[in-house]
Amino acid sequence: MKLILTREVTNLGLAGDIVEVADGYGRNFLVPQGSAIAWTKGAEKNISQIKRTRDARAVRDLAHARELKADIEKLSVSLPARAGAAGTLFGSVTQADVVSAVRSAGGPTIDRKNVVLPVHIKSTGKHPVTIQLHPQVTAEITLAVVPE
Repeated sequence: MKLILTREVTNLGLAGDIVEVADGYGRNFLVPQGSAIAWTKGAEKNISQIKRTRDARAVRDLAHARELKADIEKLSVSLPARAGAAGTLFGSVTQADVVSAVRSAGGPTIDRKNVVLPVHIKSTGKHPVTIQLHPQVTAEITLAVVPE
């Protein structure tokens, strides 16, 4: 089955790529999840828009990634969250929470898919977080989760 990816799929490709997958995988997983659309000649014309969107979000090059890394690692990032008396959070910290905390600390806008949480953060305190800016560049920050 020939499909056009609408978002990045691990071990398959990036948004805008045309891929050939097994019929069941495409019909039962990729298309219902919104990760792909069926390939047609008309849909192939939409690839240019998908790729433009992908390029706008992507880090331009290695030098730009290194600049972003320097900017991000200078930040003091704290995230206020609802917590109980013992410091246990009501819920857990997500990648989107980290992105908004970096942004509110004065950092650049990053894609939530690039944030790597080593473990589920479910307590207050300082936690290490990795941000994959480029295949060769990762930024390490310490996220201070504080009670609201």
